[in-house]
Amino acid sequence: MADIVRDAHQEFWRPPLNQPAASDMAESCGRCGTEFMVGAAFCHICGSGRHRASGAAAGNWIETLDFVRTIELAKVKAWFGLPLPSLFAFLGGIACVIVAVAVGFTDVKDNVSDFEAVQLWRIQWLMAACAA
Repeated sequence: MADIVRDAHQEFWRPPLNQPAASDMAESCGRCGTEFMVGAAFCHICGSGRHRASGAAAGNWIETLDFVRTIELAKVKAWFGLPLPSLFAFLGGIACVIVAVAVGFTDVKDNVSDFEAVQLWRIQWLMAACAA
């Protein structure tokens, strides 16, 4: 014990001599993001197993959202001049109009009731476009 004190530098702050080894287990759940209980092998919220802490698993879901950069939503938003919720409602309305036009191309020549059913479905899509 006396040897340790003699070898210590005269500093105001110094780290502890025995630093604990860094744990290679994750501190939070990869699925739901909650912190693990002390010594837990499974998440107490979603039940997924405790995994090793690595940066590779965190990058996988980010790569799936890489297409958002190509869309450049900020430029589209500025071009239309609409706030984001209104822009999504507008784009949803455009999608409903496209579906209504596509339903109009269906060829129903069997009987009148099938034709009326297709037309009612087309009317519903057009009403959804108006609502959006």
